Amino acid sequence: MEIERNLYLQKLINKECNGLIKIITGVRRCGKSYILFNLFKKHLLNSGTHQKNIITLALDDFKNKEYQTPQKLYDFVTSKIKNNKQYFVLLDEIQLVPDFESVLIGFLHIPNVDVYVTGSNSRFLSSDIVTEFRGRGDEIRVYPLSFSEIYSTLGGDKNKLWNNYYIYGGMPLVLSMKTNEEKATYLKNLFNQVYLSDIINRYNLRGNEEVAELVNIIASSVGSLTNPERIANTFNTQKKIKIAQKTISAYLDYLEDSFLIEKSLRYNVKGRKYINTPFKYYFVDVGLRNARLNFRQNEENHLMENVIYNELVMRGFSVDVGVVEINIVDGNGKKIRKQLEIDFVANLASKRYYIQSALVLGTKEKMEQEEQSFLNINDSFKKIIIQKEDVEPWHNDDGILTIGLFDFLLKPESIDW
Repeated sequence: MEIERNLYLQKLINKECNGLIKIITGVRRCGKSYILFNLFKKHLLNSGTHQKNIITLALDDFKNKEYQTPQKLYDFVTSKIKNNKQYFVLLDEIQLVPDFESVLIGFLHIPNVDVYVTGSNSRFLSSDIVTEFRGRGDEIRVYPLSFSEIYSTLGGDKNKLWNNYYIYGGMPLVLSMKTNEEKATYLKNLFNQVYLSDIINRYNLRGNEEVAELVNIIASSVGSLTNPERIANTFNTQKKIKIAQKTISAYLDYLEDSFLIEKSLRYNVKGRKYINTPFKYYFVDVGLRNARLNFRQNEENHLMENVIYNELVMRGFSVDVGVVEINIVDGNGKKIRKQLEIDFVANLASKRYYIQSALVLGTKEKMEQEEQSFLNINDSFKKIIIQKEDVEPWHNDDGILTIGLFDFLLKPESIDW
């Protein structure tokens, strides 16, 4: 079964021979190697590139272990370059090579070489590449399969597919598994044996249980505001474990660096400024999040919010949590300040969208609740409510657009209706 991942393939095609090193990042097992070695390589061959002009190397393959040294990797690649024709170098899991920055920069000095690499942690991207490459690296971030990617492959009943997706997520291998037990076992093993083990070994952590408990806390509070202080209090009161806020901050950074979670900051819409704390965390894949909790807390409203967040960032948006401050009069006639929340403030270039996620809009009161923050925003950017029910898109008298979840997930243009 070949899954079309045209979003990422087109990004690679657009960046061909641009003089930069194309760096494909994302959580382990999300399909980076498949995109590079199958889809992109197939594109190169179909475009007329000769097989000998495509140099591939999977550095996490045991048979290629000798090339995990800088000099041998450089010698291997340069030995394949026989003439002045265009060559494409495709390297998988480049972070396994010490001082890989120097090797890749060396490839940039060969005029007929175009380099593409994958990596599974952002440490080499955020620190090494930013400081060492100085604008010579070009990142393509890959996520697990989106709902639309799965639907375009499997088709069928959307509701049935959604019920499976918000529980088991979009890790590519899950699609090939026939039973829910297989899926659950795979995801739990992937989290424990690959992700947590990788973090603990990479950073030489001693508090293995603390990292695992931190993941559980974050997983239980998807879509809720938090910060290291609150998490430290949770450790102390619920787990009877004392852990410093500084340590928690470091562990959260490690989880982000492994692409397991992403942080969404709060943005004061009227004040046009960021609020440092608290903030929200979302999992890169809801199936992984659910597996961490043994599939015991599958609240569809929170998972739908997580899926919408992931969909927005996949489309290239930077996504914040919106805050709108208003003045109200309490029962005693006293003016008080109240904060209204907008689930997402999504920005892309000059475009901005205010988005609310609502599992059900069953009553007038619920609709007014979702609209209240929108009605206190004075700008003219698009305001959208996404509800689970598959409804006909409509605008109210205030210009607020209401659309169904499937329209949003399957039709990117729907937010501009």
